[in-house]
Amino acid sequence: MTPEMLYALRDQAGVPSHPVLFLILGVLTFALHIAAVQVMLGASALTLRGAFSAETHWRRLAAAMLTTAKIAVSVAIVLGVAPLLFVQVIYDPFWYTSNVLSAWWVIGFIVALIGGYMAMYLFYWRNHDLVRDGARGTAWMVLSVALLLVGFIVHSLTNQMLFPEAWMQWYAPGGAIDPSGRSLHYWNLPRFGFFIALSAPVTGAWLYAYRRYLIGAGEGDAVYLDWVRALAQRLMVAGGVVAVLLGALWMATLPAKMAWFATSPWVWLALAALLAVVALPLVLGPQLDRGLWGYGIFGAGAVALIVVGAAREALRYVTLLGTHGYDALDYRIQMDWYSTVLFFVTFAVVGGVTLGYLLTVAWQAGQQRQGTYTPGPRVTALGQWSVRLLVLWTLAYFGVGLWVWLR
Repeated sequence: MTPEMLYALRDQAGVPSHPVLFLILGVLTFALHIAAVQVMLGASALTLRGAFSAETHWRRLAAAMLTTAKIAVSVAIVLGVAPLLFVQVIYDPFWYTSNVLSAWWVIGFIVALIGGYMAMYLFYWRNHDLVRDGARGTAWMVLSVALLLVGFIVHSLTNQMLFPEAWMQWYAPGGAIDPSGRSLHYWNLPRFGFFIALSAPVTGAWLYAYRRYLIGAGEGDAVYLDWVRALAQRLMVAGGVVAVLLGALWMATLPAKMAWFATSPWVWLALAALLAVVALPLVLGPQLDRGLWGYGIFGAGAVALIVVGAAREALRYVTLLGTHGYDALDYRIQMDWYSTVLFFVTFAVVGGVTLGYLLTVAWQAGQQRQGTYTPGPRVTALGQWSVRLLVLWTLAYFGVGLWVWLR
């Protein structure tokens, strides 16, 4: 597959803004998406571990983590759309080809996602009080492991796009065309395992934030708080070690054209970021119980995931440029200021205000243990502005579309 052939597969209409913008946004949104995925995986594992335990602390944690897991799936789906869109924009010759080669699995991705999500919700629906009643409907929570299949499919598609030299062999093995799309053609289990193993330290960081939230709400069970802290630290240390080992195995199994990455500054930077997050609770000590420090562990983890996401993007960009002569940053630009401004206004203003209102209400309601929660004047005003902005955005979106259509 020559560079000329790859460039011919591009969208000849160009891109609506500079490609570097899509590259940066792809890294940021991937990091947020994978953080939600890892919280979901870790929370699901803790739910399975605790829901069937005879220990009250484990069952209490399982109840909290079940709620966390089902919300994290929703967040992961919403945030997962963005990095896929950005990849499609600047790496379209590679992403679409990979999808066509494994089209059956692309459709199966949707089926597995729906099935895993429904299984988790059915388990949630059958267990209203895990602390008092224990778990029922075990099979449903176990079936939610289908969400791991979803991740593996995306892992394979993401790797297949990096091997244009193998596309013809995959499409026509032995010279006989196979248009079925029933095969996943390439994967790297250490790489997949690395991102899955990161769910342990990320979930540990989440537990530190969960613990700090309980302290702020006046939690009186000091034994439970100490137990959660010990569990969080174990997850961060043990999970961090496993993730680093799998990462090293991933580096050792890189194909020849990617071997440069194993000793690149990107790998050392990502390693330093992950180790710093694991060590942070030990450095902070008693400060974890004061101010925002307890939440800061998860924030630092998110920053580390951005570094990991940047390293992952560097691997893709340099491999396609150095080996295949494809530069994602020289895409022809057809500047569309309206869509660019609309994106950032939607994300920062409409999304910021609306999400800020929802998070504020959820936060304050959770911190109030007695009586009925009633939002204050400022929070109420924020909610009213959220509705106004959503209405204005909807009118502007369809209004401009109608104007363009009628021209």
